[in-house]
Amino acid sequence: MLVTTPAARTVATLAAATVAALLLAGCGQDDDPSVATPSPAPTAVAPSNATSTAPTPTATSTPSATASTAAVDQQITVTIAKKRVDPPTGRVTVSKGQLVRITVTSDVADELHVHGYDLGARLPAGTPGSVEFRADKTGLFEVETHESELVLFQLVVR
Repeated sequence: MLVTTPAARTVATLAAATVAALLLAGCGQDDDPSVATPSPAPTAVAPSNATSTAPTPTATSTPSATASTAAVDQQITVTIAKKRVDPPTGRVTVSKGQLVRITVTSDVADELHVHGYDLGARLPAGTPGSVEFRADKTGLFEVETHESELVLFQLVVR
């Protein structure tokens, strides 16, 4: 026979609420621009209001676009091989309002994540994954992988 007291029910309820809050928190990283923490995300197309900043990965301006996509203002390309990020982790600066595309190719399956914009993309091994978004939030945002927990770069939006 199970006997529960009001105090035991309260403790159980608080424990269940705490577990639920932790599960809903996702990766639990702070998107405060003053705090940089790594977090990966899957490849996806971001809403037009998303913003991101990245360190020294290859960034190029693209004046024109293909027929199926809008012109991308900033293309950032990163490669991951044997847990090494190329170009090495750093900061990439973009202007507020630019259309940004981040393309990552990893030698192992993973997930790309852009903090602050809460964007992600799947990274099948050896196949590029991308996120594209409008950098509409200013600040410092980490771009990382979830499984390998690698910081790819920090995106600075000014």
